[in-house]
Amino acid sequence: MLLRRALRTVMVLAVSLAGVVGGGATARADEAGERQLLYFNHAYGVFDRETADAIEDSAYLREFASFQVRTTTGAGGQTWTGRYLMGRETYLELFGVGDLPGQDGTLGSAGLGVSTERAGDLRTVIERLPRFGVAEPVEFRQTRDFGDGVPVPWFDAVFTTSSYDAFGAWGMEYLPEYFADPRSNTEPAGYPGDVGRERYLSDGYREHLMRDVTSVRIGVTERDLADTVPLLRAGGYTVRSVAGGAVATGGGTTIRLDTVERERAGLREVRLALNEPVAYRHVEPLGNSTLVVGPGDRAVWTFGGGTAE
Repeated sequence: MLLRRALRTVMVLAVSLAGVVGGGATARADEAGERQLLYFNHAYGVFDRETADAIEDSAYLREFASFQVRTTTGAGGQTWTGRYLMGRETYLELFGVGDLPGQDGTLGSAGLGVSTERAGDLRTVIERLPRFGVAEPVEFRQTRDFGDGVPVPWFDAVFTTSSYDAFGAWGMEYLPEYFADPRSNTEPAGYPGDVGRERYLSDGYREHLMRDVTSVRIGVTERDLADTVPLLRAGGYTVRSVAGGAVATGGGTTIRLDTVERERAGLREVRLALNEPVAYRHVEPLGNSTLVVGPGDRAVWTFGGGTAE
């Protein structure tokens, strides 16, 4: 979504993050017993028009997942139109070139939202960030207009920087005002301070195969990787360097970030858990991407024309 574009109108920072991942070491935010604060919420990618149109027009995806095409109005009246696959706690947001204005709408742009489950945890993340090299975290409040011209507070967000090449990640926390608005179609709180993902998303996933995102793999530049790692570490992820990038684990969804040149950046692969196992293997071409469902209780979606084995 257009968080980063809105953010650039507020301020531009230069954050020095040299050496956040290196030497093959594993970096842990929970060395002192600190609990996980941020969890995978959603990822988005910008694809060629052929792929975006194939996703939007796919009859199969409407059976496979709780699927919708939606135009959203956020802070400052900015709008975006995305293709959404919604799970129990996680979802995907998919765009075509030009669906987002400016830099955000270019081929290979991508983003990652990681969110809290309990009210107040985002403030703890923000307080942790200086320990991981982010002296001045950038805070932003996103709103949503349901069509009456009156913005409703939606969620608070934090970034490590407002400058990026093609990829950005943000921590986020849904707001009580949003849950209180009946138009949000959210669920009642399951416990005191519940601002979680399952409460935010509907139970429509139960009527489809797709349950949740279990891993994402994204090509990012070295600068974008360096700007992302501190947020993940502050949120409680274990981040380890691997050949060509980094892997973050924690909270149920694995995040792999491969370092690439800008022209090769973008969402590469998504792995999905199904509500129930299937006995068959279904291969669904979607433009220059391929979704492979089954056998078993997993699906793999690769982007760029490859076919998952």
